[in-house]
Amino acid sequence: MMRGGGMGNMQKMMKQMQKMQKDMAKAQEELSDKTVEGTAGGGMVTVIVNGQKEIIDVKIKEDVVDPEDIEMLQDLVLAATNDALKKMEDLTNDTMGQFTKGMNLPF
Repeated sequence: MMRGGGMGNMQKMMKQMQKMQKDMAKAQEELSDKTVEGTAGGGMVTVIVNGQKEIIDVKIKEDVVDPEDIEMLQDLVLAATNDALKKMEDLTNDTMGQFTKGMNLPF
């Protein structure tokens, strides 16, 4: 049988979990307002991604547009998009990882 302290510890733990859930929701909300920029070709192509991992802008410098080499432009857009998505993934992991540090949660 548990004595006095057991229930108090459980309530304290529940309060900590509720606070953590609230903090996580706030962090996710803040993340959704952030944007990151991925580039390729030394800045010839830039792709901007928001916190929901949606592409919100693509910028292509005029110099890289060559009707004879559409494949290179496609590769640059692809590389810039992947760069932006990777940066957002890293930002998300850094931001949300602070809540799961040391918890050994399976994902």
